[in-house]
Amino acid sequence: MRGERVRGRARWVILLAAAALACDPSREASHPLDPLSASEMDVARGVLTARGVIGGGRRVVMLDLREPPKDDVLAARPVAREARAVLYDARRNQTSEAVVNVSARRLESWHAVADAQAPLDAADGALADTLVGASAAWRAALARRGVKPGDVFVGAWSAGYFGVEDAARGRLVRAVPYVRAAAGNEMARPVEGVVALVDLSGRRVVRVDDADVGAVPDASSERAAWRPLPPPAATTPAAAPWGGWPVAGGAAPRVDGHAVRWRRWRLRFGVRPREGLVLYDVGFDDGARVRSVMYRASLSEMVVPYGDPGAGWYFRNSFDVGELGLGAGTAALTAGVDCPESAALADAVIADARGAPRRLPRAVCVFERDGGLAWKHGDAARRARELVLLYVSRLGNYDYGFEWAFHEDGTIAHRVLLTGVMAAKGMNGGGDDSLAHRVAGGVAAVHHQHFFNYRLDLDVDGAAPNEVEEAETHALADGPANPYGGGFAMHTRVLASERQAQRRLDLASNRHWLVVHPAVGAGGRPTAYALIPGANAVPFASDGSWLRRRAGFLDAHLWATPYADDERYAAGDYPNQSRGGDGLARWTAADRPLAGDVVLWYTLGVTHNPRPEDWPVMPIHAAGFSLVPVGFFDRNPVLDRP
Repeated sequence: MRGERVRGRARWVILLAAAALACDPSREASHPLDPLSASEMDVARGVLTARGVIGGGRRVVMLDLREPPKDDVLAARPVAREARAVLYDARRNQTSEAVVNVSARRLESWHAVADAQAPLDAADGALADTLVGASAAWRAALARRGVKPGDVFVGAWSAGYFGVEDAARGRLVRAVPYVRAAAGNEMARPVEGVVALVDLSGRRVVRVDDADVGAVPDASSERAAWRPLPPPAATTPAAAPWGGWPVAGGAAPRVDGHAVRWRRWRLRFGVRPREGLVLYDVGFDDGARVRSVMYRASLSEMVVPYGDPGAGWYFRNSFDVGELGLGAGTAALTAGVDCPESAALADAVIADARGAPRRLPRAVCVFERDGGLAWKHGDAARRARELVLLYVSRLGNYDYGFEWAFHEDGTIAHRVLLTGVMAAKGMNGGGDDSLAHRVAGGVAAVHHQHFFNYRLDLDVDGAAPNEVEEAETHALADGPANPYGGGFAMHTRVLASERQAQRRLDLASNRHWLVVHPAVGAGGRPTAYALIPGANAVPFASDGSWLRRRAGFLDAHLWATPYADDERYAAGDYPNQSRGGDGLARWTAADRPLAGDVVLWYTLGVTHNPRPEDWPVMPIHAAGFSLVPVGFFDRNPVLDRP
C-alpha cells in the first residue's frame, strides 16, 4: 500500500511537470517586477514538490516573487523569474526558505532559517482552536462565566516576546475567547480575563490565565449597538443618485495588466502576500520625457500596541505585516461602494498552504476622481483631477485601506484608512476607566495605537546620485536684522549618514525632508521631492520595553538607508516571536553614508482613544503623508485650463 502511494505521488509530480512544460509561464510577466502569475506559482509548486521541499508536515506560508537586482532592472538587462518560498515544517518546528528559478524550472536553493518563526497562517488559528477546546482548564474558565465552549470564537493572537516565554517551547500563540457574534461584530461579546498560551508545535496548552473579572456582555447589548439613528426630524429631499464619477471631461485611466497610464503619470502595481499593494516604476511625463520619481513604495511593517497592561492585553501588539501578511487578508472591492462604478478592478493571486495559486477577485481598484480646486486667481481657475489606487486588507478585527492618489501637479498623496471593529473588553458598571472607553452596555474599547512604517525608494530623476536633506524654519533673532520681530527663514542641511537621518517630527520648525538630485533644476537648485508629514504620533511604550526592542522603527519618524536589495522590512524578515534588534535597528548601526541611491522609511502613527461613535463598526479614520515636487518643475505644472 505504501509503495502504491509513493508511485501515485510520483505520477502526480510527473503529470504536473509535463503540464508546466507546455508553456513558458515567465512570459506572462511583461515587467520583471510583476507579481508571480498563477502558472508561475504552479511551476514553483511542481519544482518544490518534486524535490521534496513541500509535502508531509511542511507547508507553504508565503510564495512570492524574488525581485531581481535593481541595477539589472534599471539597466534593462535580462533577468530570470524567480520565486521565493517561506515554508514551515510543523513536525520539526522549523522555518525554511527556498528559491525556484521559474524560467529554468530549477530549485536554486533551500535552507533552514535559524531562530526564526514563519508568519502565522490559517492553519495555526485552526489548531489553536482545537487545542484550547480540548483543555480542561479552558473549559472550566468558560464555565465559571456561564459560557459553553461551542458558543465561543477563538482569536489566536501572535504571542510576541516579553522575556518570560522560552522560544524553545516552540511556535506560540495566545488564544482569546469571544462569544460568537449575532450581528456582525465579532469583538462585541468578549470573555474577559481568559487567555491561553498555546504551543502549536508541541500541540499543547501551556497554561490558561484566568482573572476574575466581570460578566460577559449579552446579545441584547450587541444588537442594540446596530440600531440606526431615527429619521431626521425635519423633512428632507430624497437622496439624489450618487454622482461625480467619472469626472466630467475626465480621462479614465488605462490599466494594462499591472501597468497604469493616466494623463502624465506612468506606474506599475502588484499585490504581494506580505506587503499587500506595492507600487513600482513611478514616473511623470513632462512633455519631453518620462522622468523617474519612485522605484518602489510599500508598507514595510506595522504594529498595533494596546495600552492596557493587564494579563489579557499586554501582549496585544501584533506586527500585522510580518506576523500575518496583508495579502492573506485582501478584501474583494465592490464597484459603487468601495470605489466608483467606473473603476477598473484588478484581481490578484497568492499561494495557499500547498503552494497552489488562489485568485483574489477585485483586489485593487483604479479610478479617476474629482480633486477639488486646482488653483484660482480672479476669474481664472482650474478644476483638479486625480488618479487613485485603492487596496483593502482585513487583519483580524481591523480593516485597513491603503490609498495612493496621484495629482496632476506631481504630488503623490497617501492615506491609510482605518475601519472595522475595535478590540473590546467586558466591564462592570457604566463608568469609564483610564485604560478603556465605554462604547456599549458592558463593553469598553481599549486605548491603543497604530504605527505604519513605509519604505519609499524615491529615485528623483534617477536612482543616483540622490541625497537626503532636512528642511526647518526658525524665527530670526530680534535685532537690527529683524527690527519688528516678524522675520523667519528656512534652512536645509544634508543628512549625510544613517544616524544623522534618524529624525523625529518637530511642529515648531515645520520639519520635513527631501530626496534631492544634483541635476540643476529651477532657479539653479537641484530637483527634489519632499516628504511632507501629516498628523502623527509617538509611542507611549517605554524605551526599554520589549515592544520598542522588537519594533525599533518606532524610535524615529524618519529613517534613511543606502539602497540594498535585501533590506525590505523595517522590523526584520521574521518578527514573529522575535527578540528585536533586527531590520532598521541592525542595518543603521553601521552608520553608512547616504550618497547615491537612498531609501526613505517613514513611520506614521495614530493614537486611537475610542469613542461611542466608533462602535459597533468604526467610521473611516484617515492618516497619511504627501510626496511633493520641489524644483522638479520650473513652473506650476497645472496651468492648462479645462
